[in-house]
Amino acid sequence: MKSTKTLVALAVALLMLAPYSLFAASHREAPITALDRAADITDWFAFVSYEHPDKVVMILNIDPLLEPANGPNYFPFDPNILYQMHVDNNRDGVAEDVVFQFRFTTEYRLPDVFTAAAGGIAGIPPITSLDGPGSEGLNLRQHYTVSMIKNGVTTDLTGGRTLFAVPSNVGPRTMPGYNGLYKQGIYQLDKGVQVFAGTVNDPFFIDLGAAFDSLHFRMAAGGGVLSQAVDQDDKHNYAPDAVAGYNVNSIVLEVPITMLTADGKKHGAGEKQAVIGTYGSTSRPVVQVRRGESGQNDNFAQVQRMGNPLINELIIGTGSKDKFSTDDPENDSQFANFVLHPLLADLFASLGIPVPTGDRTDLLALVQYEAPICPGCGPNDKGAVADLLRLNTGIPATPADQQKRLGFLVGDQAGFPNGRRPVDDVTDIAARVVAGILVDPVKFGTRIGDGVNTDGDLVGFRSTFPYVRQAMSGRDSHHVGAGQAGCNGYSDGICPKK
Repeated sequence: MKSTKTLVALAVALLMLAPYSLFAASHREAPITALDRAADITDWFAFVSYEHPDKVVMILNIDPLLEPANGPNYFPFDPNILYQMHVDNNRDGVAEDVVFQFRFTTEYRLPDVFTAAAGGIAGIPPITSLDGPGSEGLNLRQHYTVSMIKNGVTTDLTGGRTLFAVPSNVGPRTMPGYNGLYKQGIYQLDKGVQVFAGTVNDPFFIDLGAAFDSLHFRMAAGGGVLSQAVDQDDKHNYAPDAVAGYNVNSIVLEVPITMLTADGKKHGAGEKQAVIGTYGSTSRPVVQVRRGESGQNDNFAQVQRMGNPLINELIIGTGSKDKFSTDDPENDSQFANFVLHPLLADLFASLGIPVPTGDRTDLLALVQYEAPICPGCGPNDKGAVADLLRLNTGIPATPADQQKRLGFLVGDQAGFPNGRRPVDDVTDIAARVVAGILVDPVKFGTRIGDGVNTDGDLVGFRSTFPYVRQAMSGRDSHHVGAGQAGCNGYSDGICPKK
């Protein structure tokens, strides 16, 4: 194999051959969403609950790289967007068997106040509640509804409750004890459902600057190929996490598995009925123009979707990304050539990194119902080629303290690509999958990675619902960069520049 330093040369080939985006969930997945920030899905998660083995958690994160200090309005959910979570439970690739919908409403309670939130000043009490006493200073406030569409029947899961979205963490004077607001945003709904919506600490982690500087990874962290010691370290970072210190808007839903399966039963891991396909989407109302007058109707046009955290970013060419984002998963056969012949794999091969040759049918396991995620699926169960994050609900969750960042690749069967949890290092996993690790983990197991192995805010992941952490403080937030503190893999904690 050539020197791992030559991975940097891959960027030159990328720029010459096609402007592909390299890593999963980079937070700017397609041109269309770069122009529509509020509809941009940053991450999609689906996993069996760590607390309740009979339930599944789905997390839809939207609106990337939110600066916690960016007042006066901060970053509310967009009331014009329909946020949806989709489930395919009969393995046909059409994820409309169960759909959960979320709609937000914004109210301005202090229209003469210049900021979204004020408290602890000018006679306005600090904000300690989402409603009632202690909420007086919460000017821009949002509430939302949750509905389920199953077998063509729409059920309002809100049940007459008023569900408030947790606002951004303005700071300790305005919102002392912000954790209390966060906890108030957790709601128990009918049918054993839990829900949370609000601004939270972005759980994604990646050396984003190095990845998009033509794969200019830090040599101190291996230059793009990790040492065995670094690769086995799930608790420390050896490169700066560019997402650390940023917030994101998040919708979290926990539902019983029996609400998601086709027959309403819980199945064992070896049964095909246990496996569901999922994705999240954002859509905007369609505008109609008649005789010079325009207006919205009840139809929505999809802006973005996300299933696997690697297909659009890592596999689909830039010229097709917008079409991919706005089309439905069951039509993904039109993009199959990108899966069968990924350009990035050819570039790895040109650098001397072993990769499989011929059609990459191993990648079809990500877009069809096949083993190892669906060991009970036969030839007639594969369904259409569709980018769905497949989850075997019969595989129990791995306890939080035993989870491995490389998930399924290192024997943690409850991790990506069997669903996806916040702890899963999809950056490293995605690169290795394209390099062929699913074909032969020994022959094609190059330890490609960026050296960011965990969330750069370094306070761990939540092990209980809603599994996302409270938003970073606008007043006291900080970011992690090269030459700055934040890399606990080194004795001085300073992140490398080179």
